[in-house]
Amino acid sequence: MWASAMNTFYCNYTVLSTAKLDVLISFSPWLLKLKFRNVVSDFLTSYSPPQVLIKHVCCCLTPQFSFTPQRHHPANSCLLPICSLHGAAVTTVEGVGSLKNRINPIQERLAKCHGSQCGFCTPGMVMSMYALLRNHVKPSMEQIISALDGNLCRCTGYRPIIDSYASFAKQTCCQLRGTGQCCLDQEELGLIKLFILTFLKTYKSLSFPPQRMAQEQQRKTLIFCSKRTTWISPSTLKELLELKAKYPKAPVVVGNTSLGLNKNDCDDYHPVILHPLRIPEMQVFSITDDGIVVGAACCLAQLRDILMETIPKLPEEKTKIYQALLQQLRTLAGEQIRSMASLGGHIVSRGSAWDLNPILSAGKSVLNLASDGGKRQIFLNDQFLAGHKHADIEPKEVIVSVLIPYSTKDEFISAFRQADRQKNAFSVVNAGLRVLFSPGTDTIVDLSILYGGIGSTTLSARKSCEKLIGRQWNDQMLSEACKLVLEEISLPPSASGGKVEYRRTLLVSFLFRFYLEVLHGLHQMYPFRYAELSQDKMSALGVLQSGTHSCLQDVDPGQSPQDPVGRPIMHQSGIKHTTGEAVYIDDIRPVDGELSLAVVTSVKAHAKIKSIDISEALQVPGVINVITAKDVPGKNGNDEEEAFAKDKVFLALREVICVGQIICAVVAETLTQAKCGAKKVKIVYEDLQPVLTIKDAIKHNSYITKERKLEKGDIEKGFKSADKIIEGELHMGGQEHFYLETNSVLVIPRMEDKEMDVYVSTQHATDVQKLVASALNLQSNKIMCHTKRVGGAFGGKITKPSFFAVIAAVAANKTGRPVRFALERDMDMLITGGRHPFFGKYKVGFMKDGRIMAADFQCYINGGCTKDESELVIEYIVLKVDNAYNIPNLRVRGHACKTNLPSNTAFRGFGFPQAGLFVETCIVAVATKTGLPHEKVREINMYRGVNRTAFKEKFDAENLWKCWKECLVKSDYHSRNTKVEEFNRKNYWKKKGIAIIPMKFSVGFNATYFHQAGALVHIYLDGSVLVTHGGIELGQGIHTKMLQIASRELKIPLSYIHFCETSSTTVPNGKYTAGSVGTEINARAVQDACQILWKRLDPIRRNNPKGKWEDWISEAHKKSISLSATGYFKGYVTDMNWKTKKGHAFPYFLYGAACSEVEIDCLTGAHKNIRTDIVMDASFSINPAIDIGQIEGAFIQGVGLYTLEEIYFSPEGEQLTLSPDTYKIPAVCDIPEQFHVYLLPNSCNSIAIYSSKGVGEAGFFLGSSVFFAIRDAVAAARKERGLPLDFTLNSPLTVERIRMACDDIFTKMVTVFPFLL
Repeated sequence: MWASAMNTFYCNYTVLSTAKLDVLISFSPWLLKLKFRNVVSDFLTSYSPPQVLIKHVCCCLTPQFSFTPQRHHPANSCLLPICSLHGAAVTTVEGVGSLKNRINPIQERLAKCHGSQCGFCTPGMVMSMYALLRNHVKPSMEQIISALDGNLCRCTGYRPIIDSYASFAKQTCCQLRGTGQCCLDQEELGLIKLFILTFLKTYKSLSFPPQRMAQEQQRKTLIFCSKRTTWISPSTLKELLELKAKYPKAPVVVGNTSLGLNKNDCDDYHPVILHPLRIPEMQVFSITDDGIVVGAACCLAQLRDILMETIPKLPEEKTKIYQALLQQLRTLAGEQIRSMASLGGHIVSRGSAWDLNPILSAGKSVLNLASDGGKRQIFLNDQFLAGHKHADIEPKEVIVSVLIPYSTKDEFISAFRQADRQKNAFSVVNAGLRVLFSPGTDTIVDLSILYGGIGSTTLSARKSCEKLIGRQWNDQMLSEACKLVLEEISLPPSASGGKVEYRRTLLVSFLFRFYLEVLHGLHQMYPFRYAELSQDKMSALGVLQSGTHSCLQDVDPGQSPQDPVGRPIMHQSGIKHTTGEAVYIDDIRPVDGELSLAVVTSVKAHAKIKSIDISEALQVPGVINVITAKDVPGKNGNDEEEAFAKDKVFLALREVICVGQIICAVVAETLTQAKCGAKKVKIVYEDLQPVLTIKDAIKHNSYITKERKLEKGDIEKGFKSADKIIEGELHMGGQEHFYLETNSVLVIPRMEDKEMDVYVSTQHATDVQKLVASALNLQSNKIMCHTKRVGGAFGGKITKPSFFAVIAAVAANKTGRPVRFALERDMDMLITGGRHPFFGKYKVGFMKDGRIMAADFQCYINGGCTKDESELVIEYIVLKVDNAYNIPNLRVRGHACKTNLPSNTAFRGFGFPQAGLFVETCIVAVATKTGLPHEKVREINMYRGVNRTAFKEKFDAENLWKCWKECLVKSDYHSRNTKVEEFNRKNYWKKKGIAIIPMKFSVGFNATYFHQAGALVHIYLDGSVLVTHGGIELGQGIHTKMLQIASRELKIPLSYIHFCETSSTTVPNGKYTAGSVGTEINARAVQDACQILWKRLDPIRRNNPKGKWEDWISEAHKKSISLSATGYFKGYVTDMNWKTKKGHAFPYFLYGAACSEVEIDCLTGAHKNIRTDIVMDASFSINPAIDIGQIEGAFIQGVGLYTLEEIYFSPEGEQLTLSPDTYKIPAVCDIPEQFHVYLLPNSCNSIAIYSSKGVGEAGFFLGSSVFFAIRDAVAAARKERGLPLDFTLNSPLTVERIRMACDDIFTKMVTVFPFLL
């Protein structure tokens, strides 16, 4: 046994030490355990382990021992073992700057440029930029974007984040407001840049404390012991080899990106872990006669920097493998993972999707191994990667370094990868290819072809390569090579990961691209011997990469400086977002006696529960109790929703109706103990037949509600008058909300009267209060709900949080102790459902000029296992499916299908994203059949002037046409369309597409009571004002706008006004914050309260017209005038009568248009968003910066739905995409290179406050412009290949669907050999 050392490191320039610690614990939970919640900030990377909460510390790490110049590493603290930090200097966002001390320009810049909305991801953005600036004072835009490619944001659309950090770049800063100037004036900008340099210079020493530097000289072995695991960090290679000989099964951990990501089981641990980061030989870098030697402990970011520095110094012919490696390193993982993951770990873990292994193997790299028995070398070849015993590492050996040899003149090496997202995503397929020719010829002497992403490890087409030795590099060889590779590299139809045909197509597509790259290289070497490639073939070279971004906001520059309404005021919590001081539910400090809760969910889609055994769970140390349905004192719902609650049995004991349904809950002293207890609950099921898909539901007549139907005109007559009739279908997948703050609730029982405080992340506090009270058999006045802010919601926190709150409240009621229930990412995605998958069938009759005469639509959504919001969603689909088009004879029928999947719920756009894509697909089908330009078919069918919807609601389409015409002009559509056509004529393997889409979006709800709102305004004796209202801050800036409105109405500065929290104790019975109207209805209530107070002050002001605000308030108090007022807004009058099929269903309409241009790679299916122009009818914007941010964020979220985000279920109904590594939302690389948003000028809306409009959801559907631009590009490819143009592309339009739609010789090769599938 060893004595455990004292673990000491520096966090934000403060020494932290501990002698007793859990060796396996990572940095962020360790800080939380010690109640260091104030140093916890937010960070999310696409490689976050699914079992770890999204709430992480994002830190900048200066290593404790380095044999290269000191470097600051951005790191995922959830993966950072606490033991690895000994002697290191760690900086969290609070160490960068805070309101208590002084904020950093990085933080200030991000807040002032409106770079945060919900704020949950913001500290992570700050830390990524902070690490970059510490390493590069004046980075390039490419470096800035690369630094952010490991960060995800669900709110902003990234534009303001990039814009805010552009001022730190070598290039010019942002061009906010279209003025060509920075959003901060030049004087302020100069001060900030001076501040940056001063800060970096002044505080640089703080990252390298002298005490730590002294400790580095103490070269002794560090040993940290805990109950189950011993962590050993040797200081010499000899010690490491002795330890490895003694503990051959002990993993060697450097960055923990492999072991940490796979740590899923509380019973899974390693008795001994070896940490070799302090060993000089394993961090070596040297240039030898044979190549570059890189230490196995070097991180991938170091490797990238080494290659970037070395390549220019060497002859070009020697650097071919280094350039290929560098190409892969630019897109491999995110900067946080690249900064921690080691080269040796990447190699030895041998993941199939690991991008470097194929190219290292193809390049004949050599592994330098060592053990206590001596040293040896082995090739990093296909046999090593396959784990063959004779070519593998012995258990007692470690990789000390890797020799990456030089390439030669007659050698060509290339690397390829294709992932679901361009960056920070595992490869679908990757490849490393190398050919060596006889000097001066194209005769193959040696050939290597390796692929990842096909099997469990990297696979080699060794036999194929051997057969091609001696062949000349020509088309005949290529044809033979493709055939041989497809025969040798097999992939069964049931292969893990699916996408079988696509993955096999990539095998030969990559081979073809390599073939052309080599031909091009031969021509450059021997121009008179080998012909230059044709233009068509040249278009196959190169991969699509997003460039730097140019962004533009267009707002009115002539705003009054006195009146805050209409001005781009910074988000109320913007600075707190950037400093990590904004408090979310899981940031609330632990309460005395607090318990943690973990749930047990069904693993069956449809089954009876035969038995539940909780005995083992109760034996787990720390477990207090197991909560089941019998512990609910009241009802699992209320009188109004009893039938709904009966469907949605969240604590079921008899029958389960979906995978992920909560069966029981375990409460324990710690979350780890609760999770271990949950794993010990034994459940025996009896399977029942599940219904999983819309097709299954139609077959079994399984529906949640009755059919919803609308008719307009005479549909039969319309079809008879049409020149042509077409029929078709569209399938759309669902979408995860992926709010960055998962569902979280903290329930604290009070000491008397059975009162409870419920702190919950929700959009509907009233529903939480009502369901908790009902479940506990209490009156609602005993339940106090509190929400300060929510870290993203998008509709996903309307109905679901109420049930999570009930579970926690029942547990708190039973135990008498506070209970915290924060869902982890995988559990949140498993349980909560998302956007409804859609299936639509259409029949459209039209004239030769493109006019649609009749349309018959059948719309189906997959509602999941309970009603939830599905009835409203299908109603909205039926009401909104016409979008901007006046179809004289129309019939729409809608069905909400009931299946055994988790219940789907509200999501931004609420049915319109599905309905809009469906009708636009019909428009494209008509345009294709008539041969007319798509924009002309859209124009001829668009509503004009004053008109009526199919449900007889009157509206004026004038602004629809204004937006359309303005978008055509702003985007320069016609000129760019001509250039796109010219590009497509010259390029066979790459195509561009452009599309412009109009939008008529209905705002609000189809019932009046949904629009009511309340507010409470207090004026205190010092003149300060406290505003509260029933709306909830979700990132949409609702509180900021409320302060602006109060400022205008009371005619006082914003600095006088404060908002505390949304609470059921101050404003009761609030409706949910959703439907784009949350701000305007609560604004009416705040306005009402302020106007009441202002009127009360009338006599005081008349008597002292020149007095100050504070004087008036003091005098009013002396006159016994109440300085508190409640405001109320009854709501917009709306109704929809489904019996008569008529109604004024929505308060008003909002119009917009978007034009997008893309480029696709026909060989891989990759696409690049080149430019987007959006024109939105926002009328008078209360806060243009916030509104434009909402438009941009919604647009990028829409791009995710239509082109990227795909949910997979197993045949048994289990969701397989449960984490950021399997479910991809848009990242920085996915936004358009040019992104322009314009607010339509001179527009008004007489209904809403100050003539404003709610824009929170409208931008979402405009993301479909990217979908149809991609379709346009695919159509160009198909036209050139002589393929039919009347094809349908389903959503999401992923790389797989794009590639397979560009049918060519390589996709046909896959179908030629069906026996291989």
